[in-house]
Amino acid sequence: MNVSELDRRLAFLKEIDQLKSVIRRSPLIDRSRRENSAEHSWHLAMYAIVLADYANAPVDVLRVIKMLLIHDIVEIDAGDMPLHEPTDPAGQAQRERAAAERIFGLLPEGLTTELRALWFEFEAGETDDAKFAKALDRFQPVLHNVATGGGTWIESSVSLEQVKSRCGPPIERGASALWTAALELVESHYRVGSGRKS
Repeated sequence: MNVSELDRRLAFLKEIDQLKSVIRRSPLIDRSRRENSAEHSWHLAMYAIVLADYANAPVDVLRVIKMLLIHDIVEIDAGDMPLHEPTDPAGQAQRERAAAERIFGLLPEGLTTELRALWFEFEAGETDDAKFAKALDRFQPVLHNVATGGGTWIESSVSLEQVKSRCGPPIERGASALWTAALELVESHYRVGSGRKS
């Protein structure tokens, strides 16, 4: 490895430190503050390790972890897009693609190709690894919202039916057992009146 390759790797690592400053809407479970996107990515990587047995199909856990660690890096340029907020999906997708090209492009060619391909695979959500990664990306915020008495659901006036339609399909596609468990928690949350009724 020559010095210029090392410099490029270090430049990338320095750049992605900015992900720690991208604040998400989701609160920490202790409700002390909102989580940042770097914390979210780390937590999802742990979900992959702990919950891999619940994937609908056999998955390569290391590939899933890599996807989850990089999936939100584009938010450095594009910002976070809360699931339950009105947005411009096409515009956001375009901003995220441009961010992926720029940020992964900081790396040496081989790593650029590998990480960019993993990011696009995650976005497409067609492989078993990507389906499971996407399932976890929707599952974790559901658990956070239940654990915080409604969290972002209350802030955004989200109904039970909206949670089911927005979170259910991606979780079901990658880890149906996790959706079964999540649905029970979600329905219980709405049933006791902590959140907005459907």
